[in-house]
Amino acid sequence: MCQLLGLNANTPTDLVFSFTGFAQRAQEHKDGFGIAFFEGAGVRLFVDHQSATVSPVAQMVQRYPIRSRHILAHIRKATQGVVALENTHPFQRELWGRYWVFAHNGNLVDYQPKLHAAFHPVGSTDSERAFCWLMQELAKNHASLPNVEHLSETLAELLPQITRHGTFNFLLSHGEALWAHCSTRLHYVERRHPFARAQLQDEDLTVDFAAQTTTSDRVAIVVTEPLTRDETWQALRPGELATFVGGKRVR
Repeated sequence: MCQLLGLNANTPTDLVFSFTGFAQRAQEHKDGFGIAFFEGAGVRLFVDHQSATVSPVAQMVQRYPIRSRHILAHIRKATQGVVALENTHPFQRELWGRYWVFAHNGNLVDYQPKLHAAFHPVGSTDSERAFCWLMQELAKNHASLPNVEHLSETLAELLPQITRHGTFNFLLSHGEALWAHCSTRLHYVERRHPFARAQLQDEDLTVDFAAQTTTSDRVAIVVTEPLTRDETWQALRPGELATFVGGKRVR
Protein backbone atom coordinates (compact mmCIF):
# COMPACT_ATOMS: atom_id res chain seq x y z
CA MET A 1 0.00 0.00 0.00
CA CYS A 2 0.94 3.68 -0.01
CA GLN A 3 3.15 5.43 2.53
CA LEU A 4 2.25 8.49 4.60
CA LEU A 5 4.42 11.16 6.23
CA GLY A 6 3.27 14.18 8.22
CA LEU A 7 4.93 16.93 10.25
CA ASN A 8 3.36 19.17 12.88
CA ALA A 9 5.53 21.71 14.73
CA ASN A 10 5.34 24.82 16.88
CA THR A 11 7.86 26.63 14.67
CA PRO A 12 8.55 26.51 10.91
CA THR A 13 10.61 23.36 10.32
CA ASP A 14 12.05 21.68 7.25
CA LEU A 15 11.41 18.04 6.36
CA VAL A 16 14.59 17.41 4.37
CA PHE A 17 16.02 14.76 6.73
CA SER A 18 12.78 12.76 7.10
CA PHE A 19 11.78 13.12 3.46
CA THR A 20 15.19 11.86 2.31
CA GLY A 21 14.56 8.55 4.08
CA PHE A 22 10.88 8.51 3.19
CA ALA A 23 11.60 8.92 -0.54
CA GLN A 24 13.68 5.73 -0.55
CA ARG A 25 10.48 3.79 0.07
CA ALA A 26 9.30 4.81 -3.38
CA GLN A 27 11.42 1.99 -4.77
CA GLU A 28 8.47 -0.27 -3.88
CA HIS A 29 5.81 2.42 -4.24
CA LYS A 30 6.36 3.76 -7.76
CA ASP A 31 3.01 5.24 -8.75
CA GLY A 32 3.58 8.87 -7.81
CA PHE A 33 4.36 11.11 -4.89
CA GLY A 34 3.29 14.44 -3.45
CA ILE A 35 4.03 16.86 -0.66
CA ALA A 36 2.19 19.90 0.73
CA PHE A 37 3.62 22.74 2.85
CA PHE A 38 1.33 25.17 4.67
CA GLU A 39 2.59 28.76 4.65
CA GLY A 40 0.28 31.17 6.44
CA ALA A 41 -3.08 30.96 4.65
CA GLY A 42 -1.48 29.35 1.59
CA VAL A 43 -0.27 25.89 0.62
CA ARG A 44 2.65 24.89 -1.59
CA LEU A 45 1.55 21.61 -3.20
CA PHE A 46 3.96 19.56 -5.32
CA VAL A 47 2.76 16.34 -6.97
CA ASP A 48 4.19 14.07 -9.65
CA HIS A 49 2.86 10.81 -11.08
CA GLN A 50 6.47 9.61 -11.39
CA SER A 51 8.21 7.72 -8.60
CA ALA A 52 9.93 9.84 -5.96
CA THR A 53 13.16 7.98 -6.77
CA VAL A 54 13.33 9.55 -10.26
CA SER A 55 11.08 12.59 -10.07
CA PRO A 56 12.89 15.93 -10.47
CA VAL A 57 10.19 17.41 -8.23
CA ALA A 58 11.20 15.04 -5.42
CA GLN A 59 14.87 15.91 -5.98
CA MET A 60 14.00 19.60 -5.67
CA VAL A 61 12.17 18.97 -2.36
CA GLN A 62 15.22 17.15 -0.95
CA ARG A 63 17.49 20.07 -1.83
CA TYR A 64 15.17 22.96 -0.97
CA PRO A 65 14.50 23.24 2.79
CA ILE A 66 11.00 24.72 2.74
CA ARG A 67 10.05 25.48 6.33
CA SER A 68 6.51 24.97 7.57
CA ARG A 69 4.62 24.08 10.73
CA HIS A 70 2.38 21.64 8.85
CA ILE A 71 3.60 19.28 6.10
CA LEU A 72 1.96 16.23 4.48
CA ALA A 73 3.71 13.82 2.10
CA HIS A 74 2.62 10.66 0.28
CA ILE A 75 4.16 8.04 -1.97
CA ARG A 76 1.67 6.01 -3.96
CA LYS A 77 1.20 2.36 -4.74
CA ALA A 78 -1.99 2.40 -6.78
CA THR A 79 -4.95 0.24 -5.76
CA GLN A 80 -7.76 2.26 -7.40
CA GLY A 81 -7.41 4.77 -10.21
CA VAL A 82 -4.80 4.85 -12.95
CA VAL A 83 -1.32 6.29 -12.46
CA ALA A 84 -1.99 9.93 -13.32
CA LEU A 85 -1.43 13.38 -11.88
CA GLU A 86 -5.08 13.82 -10.89
CA ASN A 87 -4.89 10.65 -8.78
CA THR A 88 -1.73 11.70 -6.92
CA HIS A 89 -1.95 12.59 -3.21
CA PRO A 90 -2.11 14.86 -1.26
CA PHE A 91 -5.45 16.28 -2.36
CA GLN A 92 -6.48 19.85 -1.57
CA ARG A 93 -9.86 21.54 -1.03
CA GLU A 94 -11.15 24.79 0.47
CA LEU A 95 -13.66 24.91 3.34
CA TRP A 96 -14.58 27.90 5.55
CA GLY A 97 -11.90 29.99 3.83
CA ARG A 98 -9.15 27.53 4.78
CA TYR A 99 -7.20 25.08 2.66
CA TRP A 100 -7.45 21.44 3.70
CA VAL A 101 -4.94 18.79 2.61
CA PHE A 102 -5.48 15.02 2.77
CA ALA A 103 -3.52 11.84 2.00
CA HIS A 104 -4.68 8.23 2.33
CA ASN A 105 -3.12 4.79 2.61
CA GLY A 106 -5.48 1.85 2.13
CA ASN A 107 -8.27 0.51 0.00
CA LEU A 108 -12.01 1.21 0.28
CA VAL A 109 -14.20 -1.42 -1.39
CA ASP A 110 -17.53 -0.45 -3.01
CA TYR A 111 -17.23 3.06 -1.64
CA GLN A 112 -19.50 5.39 -3.63
CA PRO A 113 -20.77 8.10 -1.25
CA LYS A 114 -23.41 10.62 -2.26
CA LEU A 115 -21.63 13.88 -3.01
CA HIS A 116 -23.22 17.29 -3.54
CA ALA A 117 -22.19 20.21 -5.70
CA ALA A 118 -19.49 21.71 -3.47
CA PHE A 119 -17.18 18.68 -3.29
CA HIS A 120 -16.50 16.30 -6.15
CA PRO A 121 -13.39 14.28 -7.03
CA VAL A 122 -11.32 15.23 -10.05
CA GLY A 123 -9.63 11.85 -10.28
CA SER A 124 -10.88 8.28 -9.90
CA THR A 125 -9.52 7.17 -6.52
CA ASP A 126 -11.41 5.98 -3.47
CA SER A 127 -9.11 8.30 -1.48
CA GLU A 128 -10.31 11.50 -3.12
CA ARG A 129 -13.95 10.37 -2.83
CA ALA A 130 -13.47 9.85 0.91
CA PHE A 131 -11.83 13.25 1.28
CA CYS A 132 -14.67 14.98 -0.57
CA TRP A 133 -17.24 13.21 1.61
CA LEU A 134 -15.44 14.23 4.81
CA MET A 135 -15.34 17.86 3.68
CA GLN A 136 -19.01 17.72 2.73
CA GLU A 137 -20.05 16.25 6.09
CA LEU A 138 -17.90 18.67 8.09
CA ALA A 139 -19.62 21.52 6.26
CA LYS A 140 -23.02 20.02 7.12
CA ASN A 141 -22.16 19.70 10.79
CA HIS A 142 -20.67 23.17 11.32
CA ALA A 143 -21.77 26.52 9.91
CA SER A 144 -18.31 28.03 10.38
CA LEU A 145 -14.83 26.88 11.32
CA PRO A 146 -14.99 25.16 14.73
CA ASN A 147 -12.08 24.73 17.10
CA VAL A 148 -9.74 21.75 16.86
CA GLU A 149 -11.44 19.84 19.67
CA HIS A 150 -14.86 20.02 17.99
CA LEU A 151 -13.37 19.08 14.63
CA SER A 152 -11.76 16.03 16.21
CA GLU A 153 -15.08 14.99 17.74
CA THR A 154 -16.92 15.34 14.43
CA LEU A 155 -14.25 13.42 12.51
CA ALA A 156 -14.45 10.59 15.06
CA GLU A 157 -18.21 10.40 14.55
CA LEU A 158 -17.91 10.34 10.74
CA LEU A 159 -15.11 7.81 10.35
CA PRO A 160 -17.11 4.57 10.93
CA GLN A 161 -19.13 5.30 7.79
CA ILE A 162 -15.90 5.09 5.77
CA THR A 163 -13.88 2.49 7.68
CA ARG A 164 -16.56 -0.18 7.23
CA HIS A 165 -15.53 -0.20 3.55
CA GLY A 166 -11.89 -1.11 4.20
CA THR A 167 -8.50 0.27 5.21
CA PHE A 168 -8.41 3.98 5.95
CA ASN A 169 -5.07 5.23 7.26
CA PHE A 170 -4.96 8.96 6.56
CA LEU A 171 -3.41 12.33 7.38
CA LEU A 172 -5.46 15.54 7.30
CA SER A 173 -4.55 19.16 8.05
CA HIS A 174 -6.01 22.64 7.69
CA GLY A 175 -2.87 24.49 8.77
CA GLU A 176 -3.71 24.55 12.48
CA ALA A 177 -3.68 20.86 13.44
CA LEU A 178 -2.72 17.48 12.01
CA TRP A 179 -5.13 14.55 12.27
CA ALA A 180 -3.83 11.00 11.85
CA HIS A 181 -6.16 8.01 11.65
CA CYS A 182 -4.88 4.45 11.90
CA SER A 183 -6.63 1.44 10.40
CA THR A 184 -3.60 -0.84 10.24
CA ARG A 185 -0.17 0.81 10.73
CA LEU A 186 0.81 4.34 11.67
CA HIS A 187 3.59 5.58 13.99
CA TYR A 188 4.63 8.89 15.49
CA VAL A 189 7.50 10.46 17.42
CA GLU A 190 7.62 13.75 19.31
CA ARG A 191 10.95 15.60 19.22
CA ARG A 192 11.63 18.18 21.94
CA HIS A 193 14.42 19.45 24.17
CA PRO A 194 16.88 17.91 24.88
CA PHE A 195 17.27 17.02 21.22
CA ALA A 196 19.58 14.17 20.17
CA ARG A 197 21.09 12.59 17.08
CA ALA A 198 19.03 10.34 14.81
CA GLN A 199 19.93 7.94 11.99
CA LEU A 200 17.61 7.08 9.11
CA GLN A 201 16.40 3.51 8.61
CA ASP A 202 16.43 3.70 4.81
CA GLU A 203 19.52 5.82 4.13
CA ASP A 204 23.00 6.19 5.60
CA LEU A 205 22.30 9.63 7.00
CA THR A 206 22.49 10.98 10.56
CA VAL A 207 21.48 14.39 11.88
CA ASP A 208 22.15 16.15 15.19
CA PHE A 209 18.85 17.89 15.96
CA ALA A 210 20.43 19.72 18.93
CA ALA A 211 22.56 21.76 16.51
CA GLN A 212 19.51 22.85 14.49
CA THR A 213 16.91 23.64 17.16
CA THR A 214 16.17 25.80 20.19
CA THR A 215 15.07 24.62 23.62
CA SER A 216 11.47 25.66 22.91
CA ASP A 217 11.06 23.78 19.61
CA ARG A 218 8.61 20.86 19.40
CA VAL A 219 8.10 18.66 16.33
CA ALA A 220 5.82 15.67 15.81
CA ILE A 221 6.43 13.29 12.90
CA VAL A 222 3.77 10.79 11.80
CA VAL A 223 4.67 8.05 9.32
CA THR A 224 3.48 4.65 8.17
CA GLU A 225 6.68 2.92 9.34
CA PRO A 226 9.34 4.43 11.66
CA LEU A 227 11.96 6.46 9.77
CA THR A 228 14.83 6.35 12.26
CA ARG A 229 16.70 3.64 14.17
CA ASP A 230 17.38 5.38 17.46
CA GLU A 231 14.17 7.21 18.39
CA THR A 232 11.20 5.90 20.37
CA TRP A 233 8.30 5.64 17.95
CA GLN A 234 4.76 5.14 19.23
CA ALA A 235 2.36 2.92 17.28
CA LEU A 236 -1.22 4.11 16.93
CA ARG A 237 -3.85 1.47 17.61
CA PRO A 238 -6.17 0.34 14.80
CA GLY A 239 -9.22 2.60 14.93
CA GLU A 240 -7.37 5.40 16.74
CA LEU A 241 -7.65 9.05 15.66
CA ALA A 242 -4.76 11.22 16.90
CA THR A 243 -4.64 15.02 16.88
CA PHE A 244 -1.39 17.00 16.87
CA VAL A 245 -1.11 20.72 17.63
CA GLY A 246 2.06 22.73 18.20
CA GLY A 247 4.34 19.74 17.74
CA LYS A 248 2.69 17.46 20.28
CA ARG A 249 -0.25 15.12 20.53
CA VAL A 250 -3.32 16.57 22.27
CA ARG A 251 -5.73 14.29 24.10
